Amino acid sequence: MKIGSLISMAVGSVRRNAVRSVLTMLGVVIGVGSVVVMVAIGQGATKEVTAKVSRLGTNLIVITPGATRTGGVSGGAGSQMTLTMDDLEILQKEAQEISAITPVLVAPSRVVAGGANWRTQALGVSLDYLKIRSWEVQSGRYFDTSEFQSRRKVVVVGQTVAQALFGEEDPVGRTVRIREIPVEIIGLLSRKGPTVDGADQDDVILMPSTTVQTRMAGRNFLGQILVSAADPGRVDAARREIAVILRENHRLSPKDPDDFTIKDQREMAELAQGTTRVMTLLLLVVASVSLVVGGIGIMNIMLVSVTERTREIGIRRALGARRRDVLAQFLVEAIVLSVLGGVLGALLGVGVTAALRQVTGWAAEVTISSIVLAMGFSVGVGVLFGWWPARRAAALEPIEALRFQ
Repeated sequence: MKIGSLISMAVGSVRRNAVRSVLTMLGVVIGVGSVVVMVAIGQGATKEVTAKVSRLGTNLIVITPGATRTGGVSGGAGSQMTLTMDDLEILQKEAQEISAITPVLVAPSRVVAGGANWRTQALGVSLDYLKIRSWEVQSGRYFDTSEFQSRRKVVVVGQTVAQALFGEEDPVGRTVRIREIPVEIIGLLSRKGPTVDGADQDDVILMPSTTVQTRMAGRNFLGQILVSAADPGRVDAARREIAVILRENHRLSPKDPDDFTIKDQREMAELAQGTTRVMTLLLLVVASVSLVVGGIGIMNIMLVSVTERTREIGIRRALGARRRDVLAQFLVEAIVLSVLGGVLGALLGVGVTAALRQVTGWAAEVTISSIVLAMGFSVGVGVLFGWWPARRAAALEPIEALRFQ
């Protein structure tokens, strides 16, 4: 039989049993809709992670102190005070693969402005910090060379700190107290949002590292050194050069392990994207269970349909229909049910994704590939779970089928 005739017969059967057909398709509708939504959430999350990592700069290199070991137990990265201002100066002088460098002195602090106060981190950084992090100042300005060299008590604050202390007012020009030291706010950073691990990048205060070192930290050790590679394509070369310079400056022998850690954004991006891929896969597996349940429903209904239409099958066989014609008839009917369910499910998935994006602000994104994937699943379900009922119908002997009451 021609495929057009088979589809027409299948659609007619669906229409004659509309309520039963809708209930049969419900599992496929829910399954396909779930697949579309879950893939949309996963792809949106991956895209968001990639965007956040790229905003940090593809050539950013982070150097942190190594880990202390006590009785064979590691204290964790950064627990060993091995990075100093001397390391920073050596890298500035000798490293050829870097274009910018800044120290990061971390000074947890309580900031007071009038009757308001906020606990945050004051970071002592250099003039290159904004360039390395690709950050911008929304209002006011960043500190200049003279303020850096003279250890001026000036700060640039993030949006979270400004909101906590001054609400919607522009904080530029206001004076706050950090560890009882009065400092002037000269700039407000643009909003950046959370990092890939959820940390608030706007909850920060930037100060000249010279000011933090002399007035707040009182030590020569650094929490981090941030470096910008001169060429994004030579990040590995920059990392190797930095490691050689630091090992030499720390007088480490070839047998000694590094007492520092060097990472770049690719590692962070791969870790974050790997996590989102695993979550997307898990969500997809859970959503696919609904499709399997929907397929079982189709198989059950098709088996019932074969029983109900046994005499019809016998008459068709007696009039010359071949086994493969009967097989094709019932298989196409199962596929039509699953495809209709897939179409309705895809529409449901697109609608639910749009609603989630609107209500929650999630970066869910429906793509053509996710819809094609879901529709492919639904067709596969129709073929897989429709094959056995179709085979059973085709195997009926004409005489036995005509005798069936």
